[in-house]
Amino acid sequence: MSLDLAATKPHEELAAALADDLTAVNAMIRARMASEHAPRIPEVTAHLVEAGGKRLRPMLTLAAARMCGYDGPYHVHLAATVEFIHTATLLHDDVVDESSQRRGRPTANLLWDNTSSVLVGDYLFARSFQLMVETGSMRVLDILANAAATIAEGEVLQLTAACDLATTEDIYIQVVRGKTAALFSAAMEVGGEIAGQDQAIKQALFDYGDALGIAFQIVDDLLDYGGTDAIGKNIGDDFRERKLTLPVIRAVAMADDEERAFWVRTIQKGQQAQGDLDQALALLAKHGAMESTRKDAIAWADKAKTALDAVPDHPLRRMLVDLADYVVARIK
Repeated sequence: MSLDLAATKPHEELAAALADDLTAVNAMIRARMASEHAPRIPEVTAHLVEAGGKRLRPMLTLAAARMCGYDGPYHVHLAATVEFIHTATLLHDDVVDESSQRRGRPTANLLWDNTSSVLVGDYLFARSFQLMVETGSMRVLDILANAAATIAEGEVLQLTAACDLATTEDIYIQVVRGKTAALFSAAMEVGGEIAGQDQAIKQALFDYGDALGIAFQIVDDLLDYGGTDAIGKNIGDDFRERKLTLPVIRAVAMADDEERAFWVRTIQKGQQAQGDLDQALALLAKHGAMESTRKDAIAWADKAKTALDAVPDHPLRRMLVDLADYVVARIK
């Protein structure tokens, strides 16, 4: 997802404040994605890692560590770890979703093949665990290993919930917590862990990441029905892929018999025809599903900001507050 849709960009302010750390992270990523025996690994990895991503998740780790007063070397390892986990999940997701575009460019599975994407994703997961171990912290390993398992669990839950009109809002949030928020919250928490913070501070960092990640994904799902192709997706991709995202779940819940038949045909059975996307958009508008979902995204962003109240005052804390506002400002 792009964060380029508004005039002010707090993630760029964060990047500037963390410039030296990010330079070190990028150097570590390039070094650790190398492979002496399989040159396809850095080829595939570089295609995605260097595709213009904002390094948002590693920046969360760096910001959390610096905000908590950390001055050692291992926040760089952890930031690189988080980016490797994220990149591995993207490689796998594009295979699962049969995607052809990521960040406005052809996906790795399209340029190479599904096998390469899956195996290189596996390699990056393995690399990420090597980096975690180098910190010497079992608790760091515990946090990130749990996040990796939760991400996979969320993807499998999404697979089983896909096309099922019985999918509830609770299941949707559970999926989002897995596929998106788990890495945001872990990225924040390990920053506090490596800095030796007490449990209250680490919980606050976790809560910020969790709420930010949920807001982030809800916004992504909203933009699919009303954003622009600047996010590297076409409008209606989720509809065509028959994903039960929050706006659709709410429209289905309020549907009359005729409307439900439409959702059964297009989402449950996958029998889509010309004009169906426009009809879907009309139903979302009729039931106020977009607006109510937007309010939910803002509420999650507010939870993220409130969580930071427990964290000591720091210039980076203000930037993280601004980031939460910015994530949801893109849908106003």
